[in-house]
Amino acid sequence: MSVETLNRAEPLKLQQDALQQVIDSRLRPLRDLRISVTDRCNLRCTYCMPKAVFDKDHPYLPRSALLSFEEIEHLASLFIELGVQKIRLTGGEPLLRHGIEKIVEILAKLQTTAGQPVEIALTTNAVLLSQKAQSLKDAGLRRITVSLDGLSDETFSRMSDSNVPVKTVLDGIHAAQQVGLTPVKINMVVKRGVNDHEIIPMAEHFRNTGIVLRFIEFMDVGCTNGWRMVDVVPAREILAQINHHYPICQSVANYTSEVAERWHYADGGGEIGVIASVTQAFCHSCTRARLSTDGKLYSCLFASSGTDLREPLRSGASDQILTGLIAGHWAQRKDRYSELRHAATDKPTKKIEMSYIGG
Repeated sequence: MSVETLNRAEPLKLQQDALQQVIDSRLRPLRDLRISVTDRCNLRCTYCMPKAVFDKDHPYLPRSALLSFEEIEHLASLFIELGVQKIRLTGGEPLLRHGIEKIVEILAKLQTTAGQPVEIALTTNAVLLSQKAQSLKDAGLRRITVSLDGLSDETFSRMSDSNVPVKTVLDGIHAAQQVGLTPVKINMVVKRGVNDHEIIPMAEHFRNTGIVLRFIEFMDVGCTNGWRMVDVVPAREILAQINHHYPICQSVANYTSEVAERWHYADGGGEIGVIASVTQAFCHSCTRARLSTDGKLYSCLFASSGTDLREPLRSGASDQILTGLIAGHWAQRKDRYSELRHAATDKPTKKIEMSYIGG
């Protein structure tokens, strides 16, 4: 059916029902949107973009395939109509997107259906953050999360497969704090035998700094990172290590769908968190949709297919039709990959790479 026909037609009953409810088949609402603004990155982290696959000959998306800032704004506004309250910009490495401050500024002006500013956050490897922290803050960025998998250059190089010194990332983190992007959050993906020896050094380094350090279990995202269950360091093991050195107490969750389990040091040294999607699946409370670099909607980090929004948008589809496509996709959502991980591992399926839809 052509876009012209769709625009003249009444929305499908599924779309009508979805627009009224904006919940999926497991009664999960749509509250968070992650937008990947580029599929390129300046690191080659082994759990995300291994160099053996993402080499100099890798066919990245051409610029014409990427959503423009205007298209991102248009689609984001439709997601907000359906209940989205938080938007996180991801990649790839989002700071590689030329003019990233402009899209932050555009999105920061949007308001929720309740009339409140939409919360704009960004996840980065911080390689370019020292240069951009102030301009991002000035553009309206409220929160920032930095990926950092070790403090020694040796460990960081092993995880990122790069020659970037850790100091570059730490300088970026410091710059973010200085301009007021607080609290800065640090995500450390922990892989057994590779960087798990830096759990305590990382905890020691970021204690009493106001920075929230979060440990993430090594996940089987995409199809190229060679994931094995034996490489996973369970969140409980991580917490036990830290508690042995610095006693910790569990904190109350900030909101229902929060993915990180929050803990704080008993001596007041700050907060840490664990994201345990492998050993403690939280699919039941997931409220996140993902918009890929080229405008496809995915409802799970481990998805194998999505709904194309870019082509209808560029072909002149009405907002009613576009909103219906989004709501209809969400209404049919039944994703719970992490809850079914072991069954799925027995029969592997092709999953979208994290660099394409954001982590």
